[in-house]
Amino acid sequence: MNRTPVLEARDLRVRRGGTEVLAIDSFILHENETLALIGPNGAGKSSLMLTLAGLLEPASGHLLFRSEQFPTGSGATGYRRRIAMVFQEPLLFDTTVFGNVAAGLKIRGVPPGEIRERVDATLQRFRIAHLAGRSARKLSGGEAQRTSLARAFATRPEVIILDEPFAALDPPTRQLLTDDLEQVLREWGTAAILSTHDQGEALRLADRMMVMNNGAIIQSGPPSEVMNRPATEFVASFVGMENIFTGTTTTTIGGLLYLEVAGTHLEVMGDGVTGEDVVFCIRPEHVVLSVGTPESHTSARNVFPGKVIRIVPQGLYQKLYLECGFTLVAAVTNQSLQELRLAPGSPVVASFKATAVHLFRSG
Repeated sequence: MNRTPVLEARDLRVRRGGTEVLAIDSFILHENETLALIGPNGAGKSSLMLTLAGLLEPASGHLLFRSEQFPTGSGATGYRRRIAMVFQEPLLFDTTVFGNVAAGLKIRGVPPGEIRERVDATLQRFRIAHLAGRSARKLSGGEAQRTSLARAFATRPEVIILDEPFAALDPPTRQLLTDDLEQVLREWGTAAILSTHDQGEALRLADRMMVMNNGAIIQSGPPSEVMNRPATEFVASFVGMENIFTGTTTTTIGGLLYLEVAGTHLEVMGDGVTGEDVVFCIRPEHVVLSVGTPESHTSARNVFPGKVIRIVPQGLYQKLYLECGFTLVAAVTNQSLQELRLAPGSPVVASFKATAVHLFRSG
């Protein structure tokens, strides 16, 4: 990936209604990169995107576009025309689909012949060429959002900012639009910022994931790193690390830590000192379930007999809450649940590898 910065923020502070909503020490979006912003409601994702789009004035700090300071006032118009923004609710003009997609090009003074070429190509790319003459008022939600995306990409933006663009769509439509967006981003190499509450969407589309909370960036890195090696207990909880425990190191031997948790002993890969209190977490999908006796399990370092407390359906898989001397959450496929014949009250053996545990210091 080209690591040339496109957008940067340094020591950024933003206020809305007298309240500080952003405190960003450092932010970078690289060329050809898709960055996913995740975090709870009110974390500051939308405020950050509006600021980066030049629609929200920072109280202090520096915003850079291709290493040059953002212009202000009337000078910002030229900058804004180099980016595009798509919102959760499509904001379409009362004209045809073709007219909506052409609107940004007309504003930019693109010649009529080139406008038609660009609009036709983009409509085709988002699979709505057959809707070119239809009124925007007669579009379904998915068609309207396709039109909104086509309008944004038709301008050939250097950066596209997507604020939860699929949140209001039904799952099948959302899946199809995600497919198309993924292809366009990869083929055109447009640098993109995507805000989403759907972690699966972020994992699929993003080259890098950024977790925000209370107006600050808590962690940034490759999606696999953020999901499996969270920097804080907040990030661990937010990205689905439902098994979060506090334990005390009892022994350290050759890169292995032996921890005591609620009277139970675990083995974890990592470095530490005896007597140290640590926080560690395991993803539910890394907990392996079986029936039989613990002695029959030899590959995993951590093996615990227990019983099923509760089963919660999660679509394609099931979430099981287990009592193993401590509460453990596991995720299994529907097929595995049937094959193991598990139900509330069933005895079960839970295991996980020492390498599946992520450990960090709570301080």
